[in-house]
This record gives sequence, structure tokens and C-alpha cells, in this order.
Amino acid sequence: MAQAWLSLGANIGDPSAQLTEAVRRLDASHEITVTTRSAIIRTKAWGKTDQPDFANMAIGIDTTLSPIDLLHACLDIERDMGRVRHEVWGPRLIDIDVIAYERVEMDSAKLTLPHRFAHERDFVLAPLREIAPDVADWLVSRV
Repeated sequence: MAQAWLSLGANIGDPSAQLTEAVRRLDASHEITVTTRSAIIRTKAWGKTDQPDFANMAIGIDTTLSPIDLLHACLDIERDMGRVRHEVWGPRLIDIDVIAYERVEMDSAKLTLPHRFAHERDFVLAPLREIAPDVADWLVSRV
């Protein structure tokens, strides 16, 4: 089993319910066990600011999936929950990002680990600090 940390966010529909449903779906997978979850926080939109505030949280998981397979599992849940990608940083029903996977460092066309912008986004770091302060510190120290 590998440990990984995910960041979840939503700002249209019922964001808190969508976060809860995404966590349920992740935990329902035979290859993923949710081990810890942060509180849900409200944050202003980042990047594209003319949209509703976001509900954000972080979770820690144990998984038998490789980093790329974990990414695909997250994307499948997003799609199954109705996410359609219209614009970068635009409004979304659900967003699930792989922030860190163990201490793996990789940069591929599909996935960069740790997440390349996590260290500069408080909506990622604040929930992550709640459940895995050592991981949040590691992300920030890499800069």
C-alpha cells in the first residue's frame, strides 16, 4: 500500500454534498481506502475569480494503485459525477487532484508529482496541514 494525498474542491451545485459523495466513491473503490479527511473550508476562487467561492478539503488515502492509475480513478469519479471541463480554473461540480503520492517525484505528460502548484495555493495547503502537516511542509520546502 502507498499513501497519497488528494485535494478536492467544488463551487457549483451543492459543493459540500459533492465533496462528501466524491470521498464516498473514492473509499468505495477496492484499491483505495480513505484514512483521514480534513474539514471543508470555503475559499475565494483562484485563477479565474469571477465565479462562486469554493468548498475545499483534503484527504489521505492508502492505495494499491500506481500514481497514474490513481489519477485515472479520480478523473473517472469526476466524470461519473458530471464534471465537464469547459475552461481552465472555471466553475466545477467536483475537482479531485493528486497532490502527493508517497514522496514520489515525477513529471509526465499526464501527471506531475508533487502537484506543481500545491505549495502556492492556500486552499490546498490549509486542509492538508490539518491532516498531514509533514506533507504540507515538504511541499513548501521543495520550492
